[in-house]
Amino acid sequence: MMRQAGRYLPEYRAIRKEAGSFMNLCTNPELACEVTLQPLRRYEFDAAILFSDILTIPDAMGLGLHFVEGEGPKFERPIRSKSDVAAISVPDIASTLGYVTDAVSVIRRELKGQVPLIGFSGSPWTLATYMVEGQSTREFRLIKGMLYDDPESLHMLLDKLATSVSQYLQAQIDAGAQALQIFDTWGGVLSDAAYREFSLFYMSKIVADLSHNKDIPIILFTKNGSPWLEEIADTGCNALGLDWSVGIDDARRRVGDKVALQGNMDPAILRTSPTAIETEVKRILDAFGDGPGHVFNLGHGITPDIDPENVAAFVRAVHSQSVN
Repeated sequence: MMRQAGRYLPEYRAIRKEAGSFMNLCTNPELACEVTLQPLRRYEFDAAILFSDILTIPDAMGLGLHFVEGEGPKFERPIRSKSDVAAISVPDIASTLGYVTDAVSVIRRELKGQVPLIGFSGSPWTLATYMVEGQSTREFRLIKGMLYDDPESLHMLLDKLATSVSQYLQAQIDAGAQALQIFDTWGGVLSDAAYREFSLFYMSKIVADLSHNKDIPIILFTKNGSPWLEEIADTGCNALGLDWSVGIDDARRRVGDKVALQGNMDPAILRTSPTAIETEVKRILDAFGDGPGHVFNLGHGITPDIDPENVAAFVRAVHSQSVN
């Protein structure tokens, strides 16, 4: 379940308070391991998901990441010009992000083979949106300005990010990650042509860079990415993440058996009742139909306000109604 380790769990909130800050939690491998394992103690999830943040790479590039309570991530030194892009470099993963790979190793040790471990990164386009805007945004004014006014600089930035993501994910594999997901949270805000040029192209590059890891599945997820399902499936990825804006039956018709599908329940349903949750789980399973290739998941991350008992109902419903 996307963001299965997180703020909806009281035990997470307790350890977050103990850590003192979100980044302290992320950069301590033992605490990151503990948070990763917390949901597995409560629920019968089929995988562990590394606890980290997508903005670790921009932080390693020296942009001064910090989190403001109630406002989210902010960068002290955002990217605004060609000279800013030229000044940053691909980070040395071992020296700047070793705390993530250390966490992967600790988690694999503590899992004892119980379930596989999924590692992840943000997509180059999604990382660039935060780096250029300097914070979360719903308007994308600055990054789209760069895209249209100075595409050369944006391509330079995205190329550095694609190389960084490839090296970062390879390091996670080397440390023990058994599957990978690339989160393209903001790809869906782009026009059709811009998505292909500024988002999909760079995710395809990463998939190609990692293709020698034959036994490590790669999942690509673009929120609001339904217009491009066929193109995403053609990248060589192993699975395609779906949000709730597309029917899983329609997605299956469009991509066939080329890739597995992951998704796609609306997280808002977890605010309702166990009966409503069970009904929606059945609807999605029935829509997918028989056969392999479906990893049941939410269509985006669980929100902090969800009752943990409703998560239990969700997990039970998926297990009890899935075809064995």
